[in-house]
Amino acid sequence: MAVSEESRHHLYQRLEEVLGTPQAALMEHLPPVGWADVATKRDIDELRVATKRNIDELCVATKRDMDELRAATKSDFEHLRSNTDHLRESLDDFRRSTEREFEHLGTRMEHFETRFDRLHTEFRTTMLAVMSMMVVLVAAMVAAVKL
Repeated sequence: MAVSEESRHHLYQRLEEVLGTPQAALMEHLPPVGWADVATKRDIDELRVATKRNIDELCVATKRDMDELRAATKSDFEHLRSNTDHLRESLDDFRRSTEREFEHLGTRMEHFETRFDRLHTEFRTTMLAVMSMMVVLVAAMVAAVKL
């Protein structure tokens, strides 16, 4: 039977009729709910054991999660380090390749410079020869006109 406020009040009134007011105060020592709702030492001990077991399980699960996180983080850093090393190697290869290309361009520029100098010399020689011929022709024409 559930204990209600009304049934407690009727019990108090009956005790007051039979025992008197001071003795009716015994009701203050009764729990405010039914005895089925009062925890016993055994209930508390069982709750303590269950709570400790839950905390221990939580500690084990937390440690496992931390170990997995540590391993994943370590793996991620190793992967990042590997990628960084690979990138560094790629950049070194690119730098060496670029240096070779610039060396090759330098060689080609020297070749073009040599060819340009030779063409310049040939052009100058040809121009001097043409100008010399023109002077000879003009001199021949002047001599022909004077005769």
